[in-house]
Amino acid sequence: MVGEYRAGEVTIEWLGHDAFRVRRPGVTVYFDPYNLRGYSPRADLILVSHEHFDHCSPGDIAGLLSEKTIVAAPRIAVKCVGKAGAPRIIEAKAWTPFNAAGVTVTPVPAYNVNKYRSPGRVYHPRGDGRVGYVAELGGVKIYHAGDTDLIPEMERLKDMGIDVALLPVSGVYVMTPEEAAEAARLIRPKVAIPMHYGSIVASEKEAKRFKDLLSGEIDVVILERKV
Repeated sequence: MVGEYRAGEVTIEWLGHDAFRVRRPGVTVYFDPYNLRGYSPRADLILVSHEHFDHCSPGDIAGLLSEKTIVAAPRIAVKCVGKAGAPRIIEAKAWTPFNAAGVTVTPVPAYNVNKYRSPGRVYHPRGDGRVGYVAELGGVKIYHAGDTDLIPEMERLKDMGIDVALLPVSGVYVMTPEEAAEAARLIRPKVAIPMHYGSIVASEKEAKRFKDLLSGEIDVVILERKV
């Protein structure tokens, strides 16, 4: 385990669960900030995948805001983001790219196909418009999958030249380690980093299982939670 991952001038830090801080000189981006232990540095851009409390936390978002912060969220999470008092909100729609704070962002679909809340009812239905993100900064393309299963749309990601894939592995609400490994094989990132464990559900065991499954195929980096 390491405290951060570096790709060129870009640094990626895991803040627990699905939360990440990504920095290059002059730009700080947060993905799904939740249950943070500090609010420094403030965000230039915050990318929120959906409305659930562990992904859209108004208190954590508010703590990261400055007068220039831009927050992107799908329609289903815009009301939640609004509670944080964000000065500017971009509605994120799958496959509709935008540029913000010097970052090129492409929202991508995120949904369940086999994780059920009740018979026939998945936790994250496809039609609700929840997203993951491909964000490019400093010449590095980072895919944050959000809460998703292994879905057909991931086929398109392999042609996008993903450098780092942040993939959920808990098997609760999202992909199992085995499904996440299949997703990584489909996307073919240079590096995969597991997430969605160690806080609400699952543990480091799932992260290690994910790494073992991809041994000799794709580099997997397990990050320590940044304090």
